Amino acid sequence: MTDATSTEFSHVKANDTPYVSGGLRDFFLYRDLGIAKATHGKVIAHLVRANMAPAQGTGWHRHEADFQIVIMLKGWARFMYEDQETLVEAGDCVHQRPGVRHYLFDYSPDMEYLEIVSPADFKSIDVEPAAEVPAPTPWPQANAA
Repeated sequence: MTDATSTEFSHVKANDTPYVSGGLRDFFLYRDLGIAKATHGKVIAHLVRANMAPAQGTGWHRHEADFQIVIMLKGWARFMYEDQETLVEAGDCVHQRPGVRHYLFDYSPDMEYLEIVSPADFKSIDVEPAAEVPAPTPWPQANAA
């Protein structure tokens, strides 16, 4: 049975928290959903949105976390999980097992996903490459006026 006093009720409305830079990756924007505060750091949930075209991607890394899922809300992203290329599209859910080596190397301009991780202060650790990574898909150029 969960101790009801170990977490707090939280209700974050759509306009309560903005998308901001300064998260784990500078080419994404992050929107805090208030879960880390409500769970006293046990879990983090945030929305992640593409902010810049993929140039180098995340690089090969793993997380020190007990639990991590990504639910793609809009667009798509291509990951390498160990030596397997994986296309994650809107509506897909990925459970990233603890310690799996991965590389997010490509994503659409409208990509947005919900990420839930435990603990909230999980670590990201660079690792040796597990496989060759394909090139990202170039984003369309805006028409000059």
